[in-house]
Amino acid sequence: MAKQSGIVKLEGTIGNISFYKSQDGYLAREKGGVDGARIASDPAFQRTRENGSEFGSAGAAGKILRTAFRALVLSTADNRMVGRLTREMVKVIQADAVNTRGQRNVIDGEAELLQGFEFNISGKLSTTLFAPYTPSINRVTGELSVNIPSFVPVNMIGAPSGATHFKINTAGAEIDFTNGTYVVDTQSSVEIPVNGLATAVIDLVNSVTANSVHPLFLAVGIEFYQEVNGVKYTLRNGSYNSLALVKVDGN
Repeated sequence: MAKQSGIVKLEGTIGNISFYKSQDGYLAREKGGVDGARIASDPAFQRTRENGSEFGSAGAAGKILRTAFRALVLSTADNRMVGRLTREMVKVIQADAVNTRGQRNVIDGEAELLQGFEFNISGKLSTTLFAPYTPSINRVTGELSVNIPSFVPVNMIGAPSGATHFKINTAGAEIDFTNGTYVVDTQSSVEIPVNGLATAVIDLVNSVTANSVHPLFLAVGIEFYQEVNGVKYTLRNGSYNSLALVKVDGN
């Protein structure tokens, strides 16, 4: 893969070279590869088929999780989030110690490996929210909660320039990866000024099915606003917002 330089940028194919535009700019690469029919049947490509099957499962599982958290992901995710999440899902599947290669899956893997995943690599929760908080999952009651003791925003929030207010968002999800279904509940704090006054205690509780047998995921995020003449606007279309998986119970 090579980057195109010069004034004129090409898109299309010339000979064995494909020219295309990506999020990394204009690139060029040589066409090639093994015939698909051979990969699908040749014993020499057994490992390739196994890896492909598990990568496909990881992509599907990542899509379900993204869809479950879509209400918050829409205003937080960076443009490489899908690929990053798929890579982490591959690790979850590879941790499956029950099934054979090619048959490993998220359910028998280690969903807890997703804990700490940041949906916006340019605005991480870990470098935005410095106030201590306690996430918890109660599988019996189906409550996924976050408790944040009182704190002073100007000291404990890494707010971007221009932000006048912020809001804490949480989402709890119960995901059935086998059937591609989910139950999700989102909660939000009030809009809080970025100033030197201590906040009230923030207690957000998300409810899913009690005694669920499916993996449970708890996400915490921050959304920033700028107040102009009494109206609060999302700051730069959400590019500074944060969202991360802070607690995972794979059961």
